[in-house]
Amino acid sequence: MRWERGNRYGDVEDRRGMGGVGIAGGGIGAVALGLIGYFLFGINPLTIIDAANQLAPVSQEDGRIGSPQDRAGQFVDTIVSSTTDVWRTEFGNMNRSYQPPRLVLYEQATGTQCGLGQAAMGPFYCPRDNRVYLDLEFFNELSNRFGAPGDFAQAYVIAHEVGHHVQQLLGTGNRVRRAEEQAGSRAEANRYSVALELQADCYAGVWAAHADEASGGRVALDEGDLQEGLRAASAVGDDTLQRETRGRVVPDSFTHGTSEQRQRWLLRGFQSGDVKACDTFNGAL
Repeated sequence: MRWERGNRYGDVEDRRGMGGVGIAGGGIGAVALGLIGYFLFGINPLTIIDAANQLAPVSQEDGRIGSPQDRAGQFVDTIVSSTTDVWRTEFGNMNRSYQPPRLVLYEQATGTQCGLGQAAMGPFYCPRDNRVYLDLEFFNELSNRFGAPGDFAQAYVIAHEVGHHVQQLLGTGNRVRRAEEQAGSRAEANRYSVALELQADCYAGVWAAHADEASGGRVALDEGDLQEGLRAASAVGDDTLQRETRGRVVPDSFTHGTSEQRQRWLLRGFQSGDVKACDTFNGAL
């Protein structure tokens, strides 16, 4: 993937090296809480964050804001900036104004307006502070544990989380949360969560389709990059994760969609380049 000459707008808050905040003893227990909740029971990461905040309220930290100087940080800044270029155009086409999120780099754990965020939960978006939270160790896990290496695999993850920010700006996120609260069962609520996540995958594909044009060729996919993204989407499918961690698949507990679904919606967004092609709810909201 070509990205080194891309725009860097500095919408990154770097909290690395600041130390982590703990919860009710912190350490291994906190990591285990995230892993058990997310990988074994399919609990939405924000649910875990809220629960952790009930145990030990935390304050949001302030890190260095700007463009990081290390290569990994510059990559993150470039991809976030590329999503800004694309979504400003897409929102303009809808006669809307796009306000980009801030991406927070942290290690182990950090305060958010959604409560305590932990690396074990993977990257996540907090709608209460319009920030994407990312511990770069996740990219090592994506490559080494899940077998999905590559720059575009990482870019897909970032673009997916920015997709949640797009949903928040369009009002979809709040509508889904209300629908989840009114759902008659956990399984029904999870279906809304799956639709929300698959739409974020589709939005990541829309970004990838327009990144080249929006950046004047400075951010663009090379041959094989799309396959990297599809491998990543497959690796983090609910069925794949459950099979690896639980030894069986429980569809009613899905929160993000199957590997096939995640690949299909990422590809649909990329091939169409059209936000309107990303209606994963099919009139359900």
